[in-house]
Amino acid sequence: MKAMILAAGRGQRMRPLTDHTPKPLLPVGGQPLIAWHIQHLAAAGFSDIVINHAWLGDKIEATLGDGSRYGVRLAYSREKSALETAGGIATALPLLGDSPFVVVNGDVLTDVDFSALRPTLAALDGTRHLAHLLLVANPPHHPDGDFGLLADGHLSGNAADGIGLTFSGIGLYHPALFAAIPPHQPAKLAPLLREAMARGQVSGARHHGLWLDVGTPERLAEADAIAKGWLPA
Repeated sequence: MKAMILAAGRGQRMRPLTDHTPKPLLPVGGQPLIAWHIQHLAAAGFSDIVINHAWLGDKIEATLGDGSRYGVRLAYSREKSALETAGGIATALPLLGDSPFVVVNGDVLTDVDFSALRPTLAALDGTRHLAHLLLVANPPHHPDGDFGLLADGHLSGNAADGIGLTFSGIGLYHPALFAAIPPHQPAKLAPLLREAMARGQVSGARHHGLWLDVGTPERLAEADAIAKGWLPA
């Protein structure tokens, strides 16, 4: 099973920090933010990880290398300019293969147990079940949420249905979800997901643990303090 970390964003809200450093490489707990994802995925048995990049992507590759220091194999999907989430995933499909995969936003900090997601990932069949999303309580900066978690575990594209929650940026996907998305073209993920939700092909679950959208300098400082608590004494 493979995983993908989304790392192509410009990080406008982080400027000037991101003028010369790509957001995934900003330091959190003594190492690049993206390294926490790589380590957590490696611990869960995801040894093949694809990273897409656009802004200052050469620095990401130079810093992370082939992944051997983390015990994984890293492959890079290079974008001339950011292709949005669905466009980036569709472009990376040749590196991800034909089996379901995990995708993680590179700009969040979380304690999600990726190993617990493996059975759900394996159950994505490419027809009746195309995706499974992890959702979190709506943060102050996004009070209206994204999707509705229904009693049967399916998701609605309307956050007013069921329990309205925020998409964590962590999803399990079957490649078939992206079959109609042309590579190397910008495409947003939310409309694609809502279409599949309307067909009953997307499930979800609520993550009750740590989740932080590291989107501003203030939340970067918060993430740094949290991650320092994860370091060995």
